[in-house]
Amino acid sequence: MGPLLKEIRHNPLLWLLALVPVVLVAQVLKPEAHTLLFVLSVLAIVPLAALLSHATESVAAKTGDMIGGLLNATLGNLTELLIALAALRAGQYVLVKASIAGAIITNSLFMLGASFLLGGFNHHVQEYNRNNARLQSGLLFVATIAMLIPSVLADTETGATAAQFTRTLSLGLSVLLIAIYGLGLAFTLGTHREFFASTEHAESDEQPWPLSLALATLAGVTVLVALVSEVFVESVQQAATALGIAPAFVGFIIVALVGAAAEMVAAFSAARKNRLDLSVGIALGSASQIALFVAPVLVLASYVLGPTPMDLQFWPGAVAMMLIATVVASLVTSAGRSAWFIGALIVIVYVIFAMTLYLLPPRVQ
Repeated sequence: MGPLLKEIRHNPLLWLLALVPVVLVAQVLKPEAHTLLFVLSVLAIVPLAALLSHATESVAAKTGDMIGGLLNATLGNLTELLIALAALRAGQYVLVKASIAGAIITNSLFMLGASFLLGGFNHHVQEYNRNNARLQSGLLFVATIAMLIPSVLADTETGATAAQFTRTLSLGLSVLLIAIYGLGLAFTLGTHREFFASTEHAESDEQPWPLSLALATLAGVTVLVALVSEVFVESVQQAATALGIAPAFVGFIIVALVGAAAEMVAAFSAARKNRLDLSVGIALGSASQIALFVAPVLVLASYVLGPTPMDLQFWPGAVAMMLIATVVASLVTSAGRSAWFIGALIVIVYVIFAMTLYLLPPRVQ
């Protein structure tokens, strides 16, 4: 515990950890104070994200950037999965689908672009293993097609026939996507692991935490992030209404940004330290994991937890944005090199989406 306590003492940002019990107590004592809970939960997630970032970097120092990126993406998406399951039980399928689409867009555009931008400010040109980036982009593209098909073909039938067709198709696609995700892990971590090794980077002067402490911190922080994030999700809709924020903007942008805060801190920190393999692995790995694993699992879970089965039919605006984000990520990562201007262009695409959603929310199904 020594390194952890030392980090908390010397990092003023981590002093905000005191807000974690505050927001949990406030949720019990003042559940109707939605705006207050919204602000407190956002402030509490920030130091938790910083801790998760430091622990992830320590694990990556022992296991390599690829395993570290996968671990960070998995723990970050576990939080989003728990939040989505809570919304699933309540039958809030629009919020679930918006969070899925928003997470894919946020990770593949904002997180990736901001990593290139921040890393480019500190380093003239950065290099990373393009094999991993191209594979993750390819997996994400396949998943986007799987979500596109039910949305396009849903109008071929009408009434109950259309609903049954979409649900049956979504169920089959969900099983197929999970199988593809498993095959991708076997390919990258097993049969062809040598093709996805990180590029050589200068050694960091920082001493990583012991592996046992890093793993314990990852587990503990993930639980706390899940608890605080649930408070955030419960309060964000009412707080957004009070603040005059569009519901589509809340689902696609705000929920996605806060849900991915821990992963973003790790990705941005790694980019500044010229460990772009870790940044790319977190950003694209998280996006593909949401599309190939989290979304299908939610469809399957809806048959048990939800009031009715959920499908993979998204509204046209969401599908278009996911497809564009996937194509942009695939194009910019094909060279294995980046500079700050490339990151700026990717972030601008994300800002275009955010501005559109803020001014003209898409029509939901």
